[in-house]
Amino acid sequence: MSEDAPRQIETDDEGLIRLQKLLAQSGVASRRRCEELMLDGLVEVDGEVVTRLGTKVDPRTAVIRVDGKRLPPVSAHVYLVLNKPRGVVSTMSDPEGRRTLSDVVADRPERLFHVGRLDTDTSGLLLLTNDGDFAHRMAHPSYEVDKTYVAEVEGEVRRATLQQLRDGVVLEDGPVEVSSARLVEQGRGGAKGRTIVELVIHEGRNRIVRRLLDEVGHPVRRLTRTRIGPVELRGLASGQLRDLTREELGALLDRAEL
Repeated sequence: MSEDAPRQIETDDEGLIRLQKLLAQSGVASRRRCEELMLDGLVEVDGEVVTRLGTKVDPRTAVIRVDGKRLPPVSAHVYLVLNKPRGVVSTMSDPEGRRTLSDVVADRPERLFHVGRLDTDTSGLLLLTNDGDFAHRMAHPSYEVDKTYVAEVEGEVRRATLQQLRDGVVLEDGPVEVSSARLVEQGRGGAKGRTIVELVIHEGRNRIVRRLLDEVGHPVRRLTRTRIGPVELRGLASGQLRDLTREELGALLDRAEL
């Protein structure tokens, strides 16, 4: 399936469109191939398999899946990935006059919300959208998705420390579950040395990664978030934006139960 963003969708006077035409205009495949997918029983609408060609749907509200993957609804909303630069505050305004997200996305016409936040001195992946419900759901603890961080820390991290992280660490505001902890690079960078580690966690507590690594004796020098659920930076340069792909957005809408 193509990852191209959906094109402008052509509907009838009632706001409906033939299902295979919607799939084709959304970039799933050619019209003929979309018909084959329907006939093969690989297309669902609102939980029901649809094999009748010519079936019409509302592209704004129908929950459509192709081979199990969610096709996002047609919407005026935007869903963006930002590689937040280090030093940018994860707010839209700052009384202290520091550089904010508004400065980074100043050329965007939409009123954007940030989904969660990153520490000012942390760089990396941040989601932005003008869909308030999506932003609220994705930031809510009950919908937390795995987040991947790459940290350069002081000292040489031992295997026992990685296992300690995987087993869980208790901080002053409660325990932290770590889905994965692995060594990326061990090297020398000063008297104490340095190590690069990758952590996967699903929590969003304030400065959680920094506090976690400090607790096990390895203060963070630099920290970058590289992934949220299925969404990766994919080589985005610092300060650059891209749209979520259809596959990424579909997976996140499912996770947020939207």
